[in-house]
Amino acid sequence: MTAKQMKCTIRSIAPVGNYLHLVLDAPEVTEVQPGHFAAVAVGGVGGGMLLRRAFSIHKSIPGDSIEIIFAPHGQGTQWLATQGAGDVIDVIAPLGKPFVLPRQPIPCVIVAGGYGAAPMEILARELRIRGCRVDVVLGAATQEKLFGVLDLKGVADSVIVTTDDGTSGVRGRVTDVLGELIQKNNSQAVYACGPMPMLQAVAKVSQDNGAFSQCAVEESMACGIGVCMTCVLPVIGDDGVTRMSRSCVDGPVFRGDRVRWDDVNTVPSDAFGAPRPGGH
Repeated sequence: MTAKQMKCTIRSIAPVGNYLHLVLDAPEVTEVQPGHFAAVAVGGVGGGMLLRRAFSIHKSIPGDSIEIIFAPHGQGTQWLATQGAGDVIDVIAPLGKPFVLPRQPIPCVIVAGGYGAAPMEILARELRIRGCRVDVVLGAATQEKLFGVLDLKGVADSVIVTTDDGTSGVRGRVTDVLGELIQKNNSQAVYACGPMPMLQAVAKVSQDNGAFSQCAVEESMACGIGVCMTCVLPVIGDDGVTRMSRSCVDGPVFRGDRVRWDDVNTVPSDAFGAPRPGGH
């Protein structure tokens, strides 16, 4: 699938809970798979912000539009939040390797933290088309930071909500309920998207309970096309060798049991091509 660099007109931008829902005209995007993302240029021409911002694609209508959910945190996303209907922004999409879908109908669990739930509705729909049972665990620090609860309830077999402060659903974290859910339904695959600490915990709980996990990582992706090397993380390959993989082109979806979570933000000494002590 070929990514397109496009000038996209904003169709609408509106608040949804603590987040913003951005709908873009994107007639050149003819197919989006769950887990694909878009890289958006921010700051405008001459704005001084050179690096793009990466966002999971929430939904799409082939040949028509793509939708993004984002939170205005830093300078780039705050700029994006000031744009309105009719404004034009530069977008590259669809990017990345999406979630791998099962060939047979199997029980699956979707786990998401905060607006990590953005790409999960289309994933849930694809899994249901394949005859899979789909259970969902959505977590956030507080009720206002949850996303997609009602939409996913309309698709999934069950939805469990967790919040750190107990303002909605179960008080606690997604991993507090995940192990029991996997055991209850004999879930074989876990799909996760959210903050890195959550993904690390989900990968461990999945492995401990005999489920295969795929995690869409949250790493800073400045270019989105594999050039700048800002989004590398250590991943174990099929041959057992650790390589510094680029989240934007080798991911953002990785097998949970292959990411060396404890070594993220480092270059392990045993990684392929790592500097050797005393070397040049």
